[in-house]
Amino acid sequence: MSEEKKTILYVQTSDDPERQYSPLVLAQIAKAMDLEAIVYYLGQGLRVLEPGSAEKIRLGTFPSIADMLKETASQGVKIYACEASKQMLGWDTVELVESCEIVGAATLNDLALDADATMWF
Repeated sequence: MSEEKKTILYVQTSDDPERQYSPLVLAQIAKAMDLEAIVYYLGQGLRVLEPGSAEKIRLGTFPSIADMLKETASQGVKIYACEASKQMLGWDTVELVESCEIVGAATLNDLALDADATMWF
Protein backbone atom coordinates (compact mmCIF):
# COMPACT_ATOMS: atom_id res chain seq x y z
CA MET A 1 0.00 0.00 0.00
CA SER A 2 1.45 3.36 -1.01
CA GLU A 3 1.30 6.29 1.33
CA GLU A 4 -0.37 9.46 0.04
CA LYS A 5 1.68 12.62 -0.13
CA LYS A 6 1.27 15.02 2.77
CA THR A 7 -0.28 18.38 1.91
CA ILE A 8 0.48 21.81 3.34
CA LEU A 9 -1.94 24.68 2.77
CA TYR A 10 -0.49 28.21 2.93
CA VAL A 11 -3.11 30.97 3.31
CA GLN A 12 -2.11 34.55 2.48
CA THR A 13 -4.43 37.17 4.02
CA SER A 14 -2.19 40.23 3.86
CA ASP A 15 -1.03 42.64 1.19
CA ASP A 16 1.96 43.67 3.34
CA PRO A 17 5.05 43.34 1.10
CA GLU A 18 7.12 41.83 3.91
CA ARG A 19 4.63 38.98 4.33
CA GLN A 20 4.50 37.93 0.66
CA TYR A 21 7.62 35.79 0.39
CA SER A 22 7.07 33.27 3.18
CA PRO A 23 4.17 31.27 1.72
CA LEU A 24 5.76 31.15 -1.73
CA VAL A 25 9.21 30.16 -0.48
CA LEU A 26 7.72 27.55 1.86
CA ALA A 27 5.51 26.14 -0.91
CA GLN A 28 8.54 25.77 -3.18
CA ILE A 29 10.47 24.05 -0.40
CA ALA A 30 7.50 21.74 0.26
CA LYS A 31 7.52 20.67 -3.40
CA ALA A 32 11.27 20.02 -3.18
CA MET A 33 10.51 17.80 -0.16
CA ASP A 34 8.01 15.85 -2.31
CA LEU A 35 5.00 17.31 -0.48
CA GLU A 36 1.86 18.75 -2.01
CA ALA A 37 1.64 22.52 -1.55
CA ILE A 38 -1.27 24.90 -2.10
CA VAL A 39 -1.30 28.69 -1.70
CA TYR A 40 -4.70 30.33 -1.13
CA TYR A 41 -5.12 34.13 -1.27
CA LEU A 42 -7.89 35.58 0.88
CA GLY A 43 -9.12 39.07 1.81
CA GLN A 44 -6.54 41.83 1.43
CA GLY A 45 -4.04 39.27 0.13
CA LEU A 46 -5.73 39.48 -3.27
CA ARG A 47 -4.36 42.99 -3.77
CA VAL A 48 -0.98 41.44 -4.57
CA LEU A 49 -2.55 39.41 -7.39
CA GLU A 50 -3.86 42.46 -9.21
CA PRO A 51 -1.93 42.82 -12.50
CA GLY A 52 1.07 45.09 -11.97
CA SER A 53 1.09 44.83 -8.17
CA ALA A 54 3.31 41.77 -7.77
CA GLU A 55 5.93 43.24 -10.09
CA LYS A 56 6.34 46.21 -7.72
CA ILE A 57 7.16 44.07 -4.68
CA ARG A 58 10.79 43.14 -4.36
CA LEU A 59 12.64 42.98 -1.06
CA GLY A 60 16.33 42.47 -0.47
CA THR A 61 17.97 40.15 -2.95
CA PHE A 62 14.80 38.16 -3.58
CA PRO A 63 13.12 38.19 -7.00
CA SER A 64 9.91 40.16 -7.41
CA ILE A 65 6.72 38.59 -6.11
CA ALA A 66 5.58 38.29 -9.74
CA ASP A 67 8.62 36.13 -10.46
CA MET A 68 8.07 34.16 -7.25
CA LEU A 69 4.44 33.48 -8.23
CA LYS A 70 5.50 32.28 -11.68
CA GLU A 71 8.22 30.04 -10.27
CA THR A 72 5.94 28.64 -7.58
CA ALA A 73 3.25 27.80 -10.15
CA SER A 74 5.82 26.30 -12.53
CA GLN A 75 6.81 23.85 -9.80
CA GLY A 76 3.25 22.54 -9.69
CA VAL A 77 1.98 24.45 -6.67
CA LYS A 78 -1.68 25.33 -7.02
CA ILE A 79 -2.40 29.00 -6.37
CA TYR A 80 -5.98 29.97 -5.60
CA ALA A 81 -7.75 33.30 -5.07
CA CYS A 82 -11.04 33.63 -3.18
CA GLU A 83 -13.99 34.78 -5.33
CA ALA A 84 -15.82 36.21 -2.29
CA SER A 85 -12.75 38.29 -1.40
CA LYS A 86 -12.60 39.55 -4.97
CA GLN A 87 -16.24 40.66 -4.65
CA MET A 88 -15.55 42.19 -1.22
CA LEU A 89 -12.87 44.38 -2.82
CA GLY A 90 -15.37 45.44 -5.52
CA TRP A 91 -13.41 43.71 -8.26
CA ASP A 92 -16.20 42.36 -10.41
CA THR A 93 -14.23 42.77 -13.64
CA VAL A 94 -10.60 42.65 -12.43
CA GLU A 95 -8.50 39.87 -13.90
CA LEU A 96 -5.85 38.51 -11.56
CA VAL A 97 -2.37 37.25 -12.44
CA GLU A 98 -2.51 34.25 -14.73
CA SER A 99 -0.87 31.81 -12.32
CA CYS A 100 -3.87 31.76 -9.98
CA GLU A 101 -7.30 30.20 -10.23
CA ILE A 102 -10.34 31.94 -8.77
CA VAL A 103 -12.36 29.60 -6.56
CA GLY A 104 -15.31 29.82 -4.20
CA ALA A 105 -14.93 30.58 -0.51
CA ALA A 106 -16.03 27.06 0.47
CA THR A 107 -12.92 25.76 -1.29
CA LEU A 108 -10.80 27.07 1.58
CA ASN A 109 -12.80 24.99 4.05
CA ASP A 110 -12.40 21.89 1.89
CA LEU A 111 -8.66 22.50 1.46
CA ALA A 112 -8.17 23.02 5.20
CA LEU A 113 -10.07 19.84 6.02
CA ASP A 114 -7.99 17.82 3.54
CA ALA A 115 -4.60 19.35 4.39
CA ASP A 116 -2.20 17.75 6.82
CA ALA A 117 -1.06 21.21 7.94
CA THR A 118 -2.09 24.82 7.38
CA MET A 119 -0.07 28.00 7.79
CA TRP A 120 -1.54 31.50 7.71
CA PHE A 121 0.23 34.70 6.68
